[in-house]
Amino acid sequence: MKIFKNATEALECVKSNDTIMVGGFGLIGAPLTLIDGLVEKDIDNLTIISNNLGERGKGLGILLQQKKIKKAIGSYFTSNRDVGAAYQRGEIEIELLPQGTLAEAIRAGGAGIGGFYTKTSAGTDLAKGKETKIIDGEEYILEKPLKADVSIIRAHKADTLGNLIYYKTAQNFNPLMATSAKYVIAEVDEIVEVGQLSSEEITTPHLFIDGVTIAKKLLTKDGVIEID
Repeated sequence: MKIFKNATEALECVKSNDTIMVGGFGLIGAPLTLIDGLVEKDIDNLTIISNNLGERGKGLGILLQQKKIKKAIGSYFTSNRDVGAAYQRGEIEIELLPQGTLAEAIRAGGAGIGGFYTKTSAGTDLAKGKETKIIDGEEYILEKPLKADVSIIRAHKADTLGNLIYYKTAQNFNPLMATSAKYVIAEVDEIVEVGQLSSEEITTPHLFIDGVTIAKKLLTKDGVIEID
């Protein structure tokens, strides 16, 4: 595990055409510093797996405006009106998954599960083209796991080994995404020495984490602020 000085250094591994998982629900729990790093990086044709694509002009919404995203896989794209407009113009491909299905598909990717059956979306347009199976007289849809080249996630604290703890609901998709990519980068508020995190509060063990950097942006009730 490596501690990076900044987002630019942390994201050196990211390249065009990568599939990237991005934690967060809206802007809450989103790795805003690392997203800014992607904004400044000369890359395109990205596939983004995230609950949503930020908000208009914020978070992943900036990447969308830059036309760096070729495909988005998620569940709540209406939080950013630019997504629908880009889709209508043919600038982005959308794969819509129910939120629980999205979370389970990410978990399955990290757990080495080849797929799972769920009743959610059965009989709807979201099930079109997918394998179905009747189980106990009810229709189930086969959903495949989601994996990524890189996950960028947000945590509250890390120790120097890379063990992570999260802050309340900012945890959201981040722990799942830490298990489901070839390379995982976490931005955190603070890095402490090994032993300063209680083993009972560690959510993501260090074996999943490849890099850590300090967050330079913080979401507050008044909006996103810069951190010195």
